[in-house]
Amino acid sequence: MRDYTDDIRQQATEQERKDRAKELWANRRQVRPALVKGLAEMAPGHERCMYCGDGQGTDIDHFEPKSLAPLRTFDWLNHLLACSFCNSNQKRNLFPTAADGSPLLVDPTAEDPLDHLRLVLPLGTYRSLTDRGRACIEVFGLNERAVLVKGRVDAYWTARDSVELWRTAMDKGDRDKAKRIVRVAWNRPLIDVLVAMFHQSGHPAADALFAGEEELLGLLLDSELRTAFLHFRGVSY
Repeated sequence: MRDYTDDIRQQATEQERKDRAKELWANRRQVRPALVKGLAEMAPGHERCMYCGDGQGTDIDHFEPKSLAPLRTFDWLNHLLACSFCNSNQKRNLFPTAADGSPLLVDPTAEDPLDHLRLVLPLGTYRSLTDRGRACIEVFGLNERAVLVKGRVDAYWTARDSVELWRTAMDKGDRDKAKRIVRVAWNRPLIDVLVAMFHQSGHPAADALFAGEEELLGLLLDSELRTAFLHFRGVSY
């Protein structure tokens, strides 16, 4: 992809660089399969969108739009797997920046979105913890898209069932079933809900966040259960 970038860089003006980037990207057949394969392996669940976590990742999105940064058109670190709705209907060429020029959107492949967002688990809606979290909610319509909110509520109850079923399977000595429960739980759409459950259970305010859900909190704090679920995902909270 370096050759494509060098080609764009050789153009005389910024507008010519943008036009050349657009032209080369429109004829990207040689590089697209490898890009999609690499991004699909990084995506949550079964090739889910890296932004909403729900739709199938069918598009290669430029985190920093090629219309703003043509030299990053073929930059691997600027590529994310997105569903067509997030890519074409929500984000488009939007790329809000702070006063110092730094991006307000969160790149989920390089940063933890939970540093900027908190999911209200029973409601399925996000609250911003920072200006960057607020920008993500607005640009991707995370709380305005009813299908996402309802999906997160359902995912919350499904995730609850998963941890309860895992505990039951382990108590019965059925380790194969327990492993299958973990694998299936992480391969469902909207795994941001399961991530948020484990993240919030380890928060200093966990008792308040799980008020009325003491049994669930106890399961999520179980060291054996946490190891089984979080080790599979390769994270720690």
